[in-house]
Amino acid sequence: MTQSEITIKNVSVENLGVIPDKFRQLGIQLELRGDDIYIPEQDVYEIQSFLDGSVLTIYDHPWPGFTPDLLSIVLVVATQAKGSVLIHQKMFESRLFFVDKLIDMGAQIILCDPHRAAVIGMGRQHHLRGITMSSPDIRAGVALLIAALSAEGKSTIQNIEQIDRGYQHIDQRLRQLGAQINRI
Repeated sequence: MTQSEITIKNVSVENLGVIPDKFRQLGIQLELRGDDIYIPEQDVYEIQSFLDGSVLTIYDHPWPGFTPDLLSIVLVVATQAKGSVLIHQKMFESRLFFVDKLIDMGAQIILCDPHRAAVIGMGRQHHLRGITMSSPDIRAGVALLIAALSAEGKSTIQNIEQIDRGYQHIDQRLRQLGAQINRI
């Protein structure tokens, strides 16, 4: 989302299942290096398309399928890709009700129903813009944080206790990566 390279250390590659493949389907280049994932700097990434013209659908499924906890992150990543994807939250109700905040940031998303959202990625033609928003839950909160990191301007995320529940010292760790983030 920030167009910079990163190495994620000690990810337990053998336990990731289909997760790397789903990000590759979004056009994210990544290399598995031992137990690390290296993601190079990438200006534009393109969502996989099919010969028959059908739209990529990413949905959650019990292990070894795609974990529902990452659907909100995949949705945010797709907002800056080139192409379209349907995100289908099959396992839980109302986990997509944070997309209104992404739409306010300038993302092209159609919330079809409580379980499905169509993301039209514009390939960074229009950057997300900073807004003030509230984190409805832990998964949406971290997705909004990722969106805010890639947005132009200042974003404020309220109700950060939701994010803190699952991502200890996230602000400090992101600052170590170069993020301009402050806890107020």
